[in-house]
Amino acid sequence: MDYVIVGNGVSAIGAIEGIRQHDTSGSILVVSDEEVPTYGRPLISYYLSDKIKFETLPFRPEEFYKKNNVEMKLGSRVLSINSAENKLILDSGEEVQYGKLLIATGGSPVQPPLPGIEGPGVHNFTTVAHAEALRELVDKVQKVVVIGAGLIALKAAEGFAEKGVDVTIVVRSRIMRTYFDDTASELIVEHLEKNGIRFLQGCGTKEIVRLGDGTIKGVETDEGLVEADVVIVAAGVRPNMGLATQAGIETNQGIRVNDYMGTNDEDVFAAGDVAEARDLLTGEFTVRPIWPNAYSQGRYAGMNMAGANNPYTGGLSMNSITYYGLATISVGETNLDGDEGYETDVHLDRERSVYRKLIFKDDKLVGCILIGDIDAAGFYTSFIKNGFKLDEDAKKRLTEGDPSPALWPDEFIEGMMNNP
Repeated sequence: MDYVIVGNGVSAIGAIEGIRQHDTSGSILVVSDEEVPTYGRPLISYYLSDKIKFETLPFRPEEFYKKNNVEMKLGSRVLSINSAENKLILDSGEEVQYGKLLIATGGSPVQPPLPGIEGPGVHNFTTVAHAEALRELVDKVQKVVVIGAGLIALKAAEGFAEKGVDVTIVVRSRIMRTYFDDTASELIVEHLEKNGIRFLQGCGTKEIVRLGDGTIKGVETDEGLVEADVVIVAAGVRPNMGLATQAGIETNQGIRVNDYMGTNDEDVFAAGDVAEARDLLTGEFTVRPIWPNAYSQGRYAGMNMAGANNPYTGGLSMNSITYYGLATISVGETNLDGDEGYETDVHLDRERSVYRKLIFKDDKLVGCILIGDIDAAGFYTSFIKNGFKLDEDAKKRLTEGDPSPALWPDEFIEGMMNNP
């Protein structure tokens, strides 16, 4: 095989499309331990609650793989990488040769060391297989406890609550702290509580309590026992770096990549939730486990595997999700209150659940949080992503909720017109 991709997330789709931009004939093989082609992972909560059918989950139609001459080995696990001979060893015993290899193995749910966590009734919620298992239970259970504070925890809770199940989320600190500040988190919690989800915030989890027959009784917390039939553990995701470590590829928080998504092995690339790549705003290398970054990293990796030599421009911290009709988005640096050199501007209408927070550094917009009213999100993002310099009048327009494209630099607009 000319190109082999290990993993089946959105990075793989990006890589396939990136490769085909520069090489229309080289062979491509995707190896995945999942049984289905790439699907929209953010959609699995809607699948759990029967809002969408399984047929709507695939990220690309079946014709995509045929059109791009992609071979798939689904339900196949890579046991090891022999980097000296450029080959993979699969769990079937098969050996797969590669010219260029992309490791896009994503991440696995973190299992905190809680007494009682091992055994029936405890589930994760990151794959369609997890959603399938929970669909078998959703109409049979009455009470669910979700342990976690991130997007996965909230979407799992929403999926069950939509089916009329009593849901409690146990949060050690506050929800979505990576992307939202205290005010934004409060607004989201208030909105979810109005829709029937209960929160225990600032509350630690001590134990998953089981009955004599091994079934779950509930979750022991700092505030007492919360009864449950099922427990969802959504306490974070850890990059799947085992293959890279075994093969001698450099790792830190994730697999270390350069500006071309290449590793310290010239024939091996990495992308997505497993990769530690450049951040657009800070220039630092970090893991940004979000879909847009994963796709973009995969596309750049694919192009460069095919010899394009195009540097990755860097990822951007971004989260956009709607909870029971409440639209939310965060972009860039959003938790820098009090940090030297940063200036914030806030607009809050709590009655309408509308919140706008803009973060400036020097004469540039570097972050924003929008809750409730996100109509201008794309324009704010353009200012952040492109690092446009702002005079006082332009900054005032942004703080008034008017990030007009008329404020973009003339040369940027001309460039867009010349490169539609």
